[in-house]
Amino acid sequence: MTGRLSDEGVTALHGAGGELMGKFLAERVLPLFQLRSAGPIGLDQLDDGAVVDLPPGHLVVTTDNHVVKPFLFPGGDIGRLAVCGTVNDLAVMGARPVALTLGLLLEEGFPFSDLERVLRSAAGVLAELGVPLVAGDTKVMGRGELDRIAINTTGIGVAERVISDAGLRVGDAILVTGTVGDHGMALLAAREGFKLATGLTSDVAPLWPLLAPVLASGGITAMKDPTRGGLAAALNEMARKAGVGIEIHEEAIPLRPEARALSELLGISSLEVACEGRAVLAVVPDRAEAVLSLLRDHPLGRDSQIIGEVIPTYPGRVILDTGIGGRRFLEMPLGDPVPRIC
Repeated sequence: MTGRLSDEGVTALHGAGGELMGKFLAERVLPLFQLRSAGPIGLDQLDDGAVVDLPPGHLVVTTDNHVVKPFLFPGGDIGRLAVCGTVNDLAVMGARPVALTLGLLLEEGFPFSDLERVLRSAAGVLAELGVPLVAGDTKVMGRGELDRIAINTTGIGVAERVISDAGLRVGDAILVTGTVGDHGMALLAAREGFKLATGLTSDVAPLWPLLAPVLASGGITAMKDPTRGGLAAALNEMARKAGVGIEIHEEAIPLRPEARALSELLGISSLEVACEGRAVLAVVPDRAEAVLSLLRDHPLGRDSQIIGEVIPTYPGRVILDTGIGGRRFLEMPLGDPVPRIC
């Protein structure tokens, strides 16, 4: 075996810790990431860990595994999704992301061209946010032992004031920062066996640039990103944790016509399908319109809407006002109706 890397795809030796893995990292991974340190020891040193110098505030840490299928999808790929999913978990807790780790699980034979695309997407989001990749790991599994690629990410953030998803208070307005269900429906349409030309693209995007000015303005009592289980799961979890009721007005929920049509065709509710670039906010009543205006000033929040309010009745439940004289419970989904979308 020579030290020359394959021109086509990953081999077991690229994850085995030897010379080939070193060349793989030096030639195909590290050059893609502009920022690689948040302290005296970072990714360049390839040590057993990174040292991160943190600004004052509350330390917030989150981790996630990403097994999306297909790993390339309309509007993004697993690399962009992995970074956005993690920094968004920080953002909805009021935390500015300051460092990220990334672990790759690759199937033997995974094409270098696809890997470069995925890593460039991940690096692009980090560059946009000014967040360094400080540590990582690569493992290669045999053919058939893994479905192409999986990514683990851990995010480190700092918050001046931590925002919980359980901070709802009676009277708070409920806002959503854009159309719901786009990510899950776009992936569903792209999967093998669903040859549907919907024009839908994933909403996957980093939320911190949208939420930072809103947090600074005040009035936010709770936040959550509606990923697995979509808007329905996020609202139910928030209501249960806070011990309050939530009433949502169906006609106020922003939905793309394409997502609505696809959900009706397949019998899947857009309210139960994951978003990857949206947030649900609870806002004190006298700040709701000001927060809505701030959200709409940002391109990512131009479709933001006030969709409901926190109520004292039906604690732990979500009521959906259908707008035609009917009201029903919006139940917590038993599970995500579209698996492997994040």
